[in-house]
Amino acid sequence: MSMLDKIKGMLKGHEDQAKQGVEKAGDFVDQKTQNKYSGQVDTAQEKLNEQIGGTRPPTDEAGR
Repeated sequence: MSMLDKIKGMLKGHEDQAKQGVEKAGDFVDQKTQNKYSGQVDTAQEKLNEQIGGTRPPTDEAGR
């Protein structure tokens, strides 16, 4: 079993909370880098959210 499979198992049932954490972490990085790498951060957030799965799409990015 890969590390990713283990993490997915631990997150099962908590996908929404994990996605919120991904969004907060991305916002933190954007803030610290003064949005210099916002495109790369957004891409990483999207890929992480795809891996997490779940039932609802990622949160609205209007706050950026």
